[in-house]
Amino acid sequence: MLSDDKLKIAPERVEVQTEVIKSNEIFLITLPDGSVPCGYPGGLGLYYRDTRFLSALEFYVEGTEPNFLAAGTRFSSFFQCDLANPELTVAGQLIPLQTVHFRLLRLLHGALYQRFRVRNYNLFPVTLTLSFRVGADYRDLFEVRGMKRLERGEILPAQLERDGVVFQYRGRDGLYRTTLLRWDLPPDEVQPEGENVWIRYRVQVPPKERVYLYWAVGVAVDEKKGAFPGVTLPADLKGGFLTGAEVQREGFSAWRESCTQFATPRERFNQMLDQALADLWVLRSEYPEGPVIEAGVPWFATVFGRDALIAAWQTLIVNPQICREVLRFLVKYQGAKVDPAREEEPGKIIHEIRRGEMANCREILHTPYYGSIDATPWFIIVLGDFVHWTQDLEFLQEMHAPLLKALTWCTDYGDRDNDGYIEYAGDVPGGLKNQGWKDSWDGILDPEGRPVEPPVALVEVQAYLYAAYRRASRMLSLLGDRKAAKEYEERSRRLRRNFCRDFWVAEQDCLGLALDGRKRLVKTVASNMGHTLFTGILQPAAAKKVAKKLFSRELFSGWGIRTLSTAEKGYNAISYHNGSVWPHDNSIIAFGLRRYNLLEELRLLAEALFDAAYEFPYFRLPELFCGFSRRPNVRPVRYPVACEPQAWAVGSLFLLLQACIGVRVTAEGLLIQRPVLPSFLKELQIRGMKVHDGRVGIDFINRDGRVFCLPIEKTGSVRIIIEA
Repeated sequence: MLSDDKLKIAPERVEVQTEVIKSNEIFLITLPDGSVPCGYPGGLGLYYRDTRFLSALEFYVEGTEPNFLAAGTRFSSFFQCDLANPELTVAGQLIPLQTVHFRLLRLLHGALYQRFRVRNYNLFPVTLTLSFRVGADYRDLFEVRGMKRLERGEILPAQLERDGVVFQYRGRDGLYRTTLLRWDLPPDEVQPEGENVWIRYRVQVPPKERVYLYWAVGVAVDEKKGAFPGVTLPADLKGGFLTGAEVQREGFSAWRESCTQFATPRERFNQMLDQALADLWVLRSEYPEGPVIEAGVPWFATVFGRDALIAAWQTLIVNPQICREVLRFLVKYQGAKVDPAREEEPGKIIHEIRRGEMANCREILHTPYYGSIDATPWFIIVLGDFVHWTQDLEFLQEMHAPLLKALTWCTDYGDRDNDGYIEYAGDVPGGLKNQGWKDSWDGILDPEGRPVEPPVALVEVQAYLYAAYRRASRMLSLLGDRKAAKEYEERSRRLRRNFCRDFWVAEQDCLGLALDGRKRLVKTVASNMGHTLFTGILQPAAAKKVAKKLFSRELFSGWGIRTLSTAEKGYNAISYHNGSVWPHDNSIIAFGLRRYNLLEELRLLAEALFDAAYEFPYFRLPELFCGFSRRPNVRPVRYPVACEPQAWAVGSLFLLLQACIGVRVTAEGLLIQRPVLPSFLKELQIRGMKVHDGRVGIDFINRDGRVFCLPIEKTGSVRIIIEA
């Protein structure tokens, strides 16, 4: 079975470890030593709007690579790397190993700023040739991912100027993409080399002294050659660097203040949550249409309807403003007409939007593309939960028309054959074959390991639809439309009744994966059924059976629940969707376990995911990891091309925490039911959590497995209700 998926992620080379910084629509991904090797066939580089604006960024001392010491990021937008010299002989003088230190600092603040410091620890002066190779290939991100293009635009010759270099590309879409590099100290030599430029300095460093080099790199897209709209690089690059660093610190501090504060006695756990807050901060970008959270770096650094909605929903406990921004943004692109080529339909929520050359030239469909079967139900779910959490009826009124359009899509377009279920065909050239969250070409398989015959009605999508109808009924009641509210309440009852009949696999004692194009039940055992739990579509006895299957040896790896059972023919522990572990998948399952008070299973799953997070750099859960079983003294296995950071993986930590402590917001106030904590966590403090029109602070104390809850502070009229 061969892939025909042109949208798959298959770069020519995969990095073992990278460092990423991001700010708004700009991000930089490098090797740990800060380099982007020239001609490197992987995903490294400086990106803006789906285009790579730097494809080479190398440093050499006397023509050799320096020794790597350490590297790290702060706030997910500030990078520091420490390097040292190998043993060198320069002009007959021996420079011993690691007696010259190089510290590279980078940050993003409307542009890439770099400070390069050379420190001489020797008792004698040193004179060194420092060489930097910089280049820009202007590859579209889809090219970097592995797509082949028949034609490209033209890379123009680099323009050498007194205070910098200008790289430029004339795209097939008629736009000029420009990389503007500026320096403070003029180099001794600037030498073009194809699409790259060598920049060399001959620096003299007195004993025990330091020398600094400052650079700035701006990026621009415009219809005119040589135009740099929105790019303002200061004449004083040192001042610009220091200002950018201060603005970063202040920006992150303000973001933290606007969010719920979490604190525990476990410093590593605090670091995990702090990193997640930083990742949310950098994944939130300012677009011309307004702020919105992007899906993940590097492959999905743009707006995905499903991803943005789920991440916003996961982080209601952190900051409800994320939800408000996502909903407002997506309404701007809500489907308005029937366009089969892009799978647009009235009321439908987008799958993905792209802004690069290939999108502009219609080489891909993402302008935007609407191939998602579940983004529209998720839109209704998230809107309903946001209104419940905030009691913002004015915002609900603003969303009234988009809500009705989304509901109309579900009933008139999503349900292709009037059977009460929504399904997808996946038959548009250049579009996605699978259109649920497992949207890889082979993400939905039958028990024989073959793609399911379309149209496909996924099990979890029908549960989402049930939840959407329930929330719609509640919102329409608030809006005074009791007739429509009653209609959608009745639709939800009918859907629940049919669902439990049509999707249950008696011999497996659990739910199947889907109904195929001939309405046959696909009996594949997969994690999808776990998403039904949070919706409440199952009776308690059926929910317990689903949970039992999810925690069987075939699905539970010890690090989390696999996407596909090891007993299935299509199982592959290192695949994208057929045996790997996805944190967001697990967090949604965990939230469902809480709904049915399956608290021991919830605690087990939460501890497994938190344990996994400790094993990854920065205690950051990646988009996914491999599904190998947990073994003593063996870490979870990284999935080679996973996004890090990735929005709904970041949000997973907070939804897991919310599920554990049993926090739910109702029209009456904040409800806390039978809280549990991971066994390693003895206390949890929450401060400044926004609920209704106020904020609350609560302490949770774990004493021998029993968790006590103590309200500490409250503003506004919100009530706090605690149920043992």
